[in-house]
Amino acid sequence: MTTLEVIGVPSSMGAFAPGQEKAPAALRAAGLIDRLVAAGIGVDDRGDARVRRWFPDRLHARAQHVDAVAEVAAETAGRVRDAAERGSPALVLGGDCTVGLGTIAGLREAGPLGLVYFDLHPDMNVPTSVKVGALDWMGMAHALGLDGTEERLRTFGPREPLLDPDEVVLFGVGADKCTSFEREQLAARGLREIGAPDVIADPEVAAGQALEMLDTSDRILIHLDVDVVDFMDLPISENAGRNEGLDFDTTMRALLTLAATPKLAALTVTEVNPDHDPDGSATRRLVNGLATALSDDGRP
Repeated sequence: MTTLEVIGVPSSMGAFAPGQEKAPAALRAAGLIDRLVAAGIGVDDRGDARVRRWFPDRLHARAQHVDAVAEVAAETAGRVRDAAERGSPALVLGGDCTVGLGTIAGLREAGPLGLVYFDLHPDMNVPTSVKVGALDWMGMAHALGLDGTEERLRTFGPREPLLDPDEVVLFGVGADKCTSFEREQLAARGLREIGAPDVIADPEVAAGQALEMLDTSDRILIHLDVDVVDFMDLPISENAGRNEGLDFDTTMRALLTLAATPKLAALTVTEVNPDHDPDGSATRRLVNGLATALSDDGRP
């Protein structure tokens, strides 16, 4: 791998509650940069953007902090675009899931793009379909330009929509984790899915299938929401889903295969909440897993 640019986006503005804004600093404190270097990866640490911490937004109850979320996404897009122009893949440290919109936008201008959305949830809700108002449950809806999405977040990038359905593979989705609205949208757009049971059965094969589905893409972006990991195994995600999703080792085995593609342009890591990991052990375990997945030494 060429030099990896590390980009921190400490924002929880799109989240259900605060905590995720602490993730980039916690990952660094757990030794992320040193662990990457020890794994033989050249690192250019570009530091963190300013911290943005969630609080209740009563003016936008169904799309909380939409202006700030769009601002964060646009800033992230610029930083990822700069990394791409330097020829470097990016490791983007969120922050909530809406950070991933910025990564997509930053890579969008340079040609065909494929996204492996590694998440227990498809994030295809819109403000009118769910009451909670947390935009990190709506990231993919905005990337795909669904009706009912917020214009400010749908149009901040270089094109609208940011992605076409055939540029996306939903990976690790739990069948019972989709709202009825999301299931309708998935069917209407023919989005391709590799569900959690298939990843559990054979993570390497499932990851290979995801890459094959995107074989016409020039560059591959991986979006990793750590809530795909069972909270009982790795108690670090914002969504403390117990006895659901994948175990950590399965997740890392799949990520290892995905990240091995020579087309890798970026990996976005989201939904880490250090408040759920007071002794830092889960964060250190995640750091070690990420370094192994991104290193040549980790390859089969």
